[in-house]
Amino acid sequence: MVRVWLLLAAFFAFSGVGLGAFAAHALKRQLSPEYLAVFQTAVHYQMLHALALLGLALLALQLPGRWLWAAGNLFSLGIVLFSGSLYALALSGVSALGMITPVGGLAFLAGWLCVAVHAWRLTPSAS
Repeated sequence: MVRVWLLLAAFFAFSGVGLGAFAAHALKRQLSPEYLAVFQTAVHYQMLHALALLGLALLALQLPGRWLWAAGNLFSLGIVLFSGSLYALALSGVSALGMITPVGGLAFLAGWLCVAVHAWRLTPSAS
């Protein structure tokens, strides 16, 4: 799973940088300021959780566990649903796509909760 998370972290970070640059240059004149802000929010959360996946992969090398596995899956799902729905909303203007965004946000929250549970369950010798 570590290899998959490293690959996903690299993919999400790479595409986040590309999408951020795309928004700053190509979309700046195409989108309203409100939709540009929505797009930038998507990039921001994608980049944060790409770094979180990188951290999880490194942590899993030293302190593996099922809670980290769950967190990585939830962070990946959150990026797809949260950021993906915001990208689609900003580019299409279809406001119904915004109904998907909170599901992605809940995936992020659940992922962070899994990280907390993993930390709580560490034995004293592992911490």
